[in-house]
Amino acid sequence: MADAEVGDDGYGEDPTVNELEAVYGERTGKAAAVFVPSGTMANQIAVRVLAAPGSLVVAGRRQHIVAYELGAAARNASIQFHAVDDRDGTIDPAEVRWAREAAAHHYPTAGLVCIENTHMAACGAPWSTDELGAIAASAGDLPVHMDGARLFNAEVATGVPAADIAGFATTVMSCLSKGLCAPVGSLLAGPTDVIEEARIERKRLGGAMRQAGVLAAAGLIALAKMVDRLADDHARARRLAEAVAERWPESGLDPATVRTNVITFAHPAPLVLIDALSAEGVLAGTIAPGVVRLVTHRDVDDAGVDQACKVIAGVER
Repeated sequence: MADAEVGDDGYGEDPTVNELEAVYGERTGKAAAVFVPSGTMANQIAVRVLAAPGSLVVAGRRQHIVAYELGAAARNASIQFHAVDDRDGTIDPAEVRWAREAAAHHYPTAGLVCIENTHMAACGAPWSTDELGAIAASAGDLPVHMDGARLFNAEVATGVPAADIAGFATTVMSCLSKGLCAPVGSLLAGPTDVIEEARIERKRLGGAMRQAGVLAAAGLIALAKMVDRLADDHARARRLAEAVAERWPESGLDPATVRTNVITFAHPAPLVLIDALSAEGVLAGTIAPGVVRLVTHRDVDDAGVDQACKVIAGVER
C-alpha cells in the first residue's frame, strides 16, 4: 500500500485502481468494473442504475440489500422491494415470474431482480448454477444484480469459477474486505455502459475518491493471494457449527448446511449468550431477533476455533 502508484481516481487517473478494476472485471467475466468504498454503496449504485424509480425490485426478505442497508434503496432509488421467502438462501423463480406478471393486474412494474451469493443469513449458503440459471430464466428481460459480497467464498465452496457464477447476473458486487482481508473497498462489475452510469452514481453518492491506489493495492493482493485460503475459513466454520449443534440441538442448525464461513442459529437469549462468549474471548453478534451469528476469517486460526468450541460447550444456556 505504501508503494502504490497513485493518481486521481475521480478523473480515472489512478493506475492502481484501474488495474484492480480490470482484474476484477476479468475474474467476474464482465466488461468493466468500478471501485467503491463499501459493498452497500455498490448495491445502492446497482439499484439506481438498473431499476427505474417506482418499480418493484424482487429480492429475498433477508438479503443484505433488503434488511441491512437501513432502507437505503427506497431513499436513494425510489424503488420498493417485493420481498420473498429466502430461508434457504435462494428465491423461488415462480416468485419472480409472479412479480413480472402482476404488472398486468395494477401492481407496480418489476424492474430488477436481486440475489445474494453467498447468502449471509442462511449460514452463508452458496447458489448452485442450476438455481442461478432458473432465476435468470425467470427474470427474462429484467436485469439481475448479484450481491456477491462473498462471491469468492461461493467459488471456493462450489468449485465453480467466479466468472461462471456471475455470468447469470447483469451486475455483480464483491467485498475485498471480509474473508479476502483487505482493509476496505468493494467492486461493482457489469457491461461497459452500465458501469459508466455507475461512475456517475458513485459521484452522486460521495464515493469518488482521490489517491485511492493505496486501498486498491490491498485489493489486488486480496484477489491474487487470499481466495484459495478461504477453504480454511470454511473448514473452521464447519467445526464451529458442529459445536453449536451439539450444544443447542434445539437451535435447528444443521452443520451440513454450513458450507462457507458463516454460522447463524436461533437462541432464546442472544444477548446473554453473546456476553458469556465475550467473557471468554469469543466475539459473536446478532442479525435478527433471536438469531446469533459466528463468522470465521483469516485471523481466526485452529487454536481460536478450539477455544471457541470449548467455550460453546461450556456455556450454561
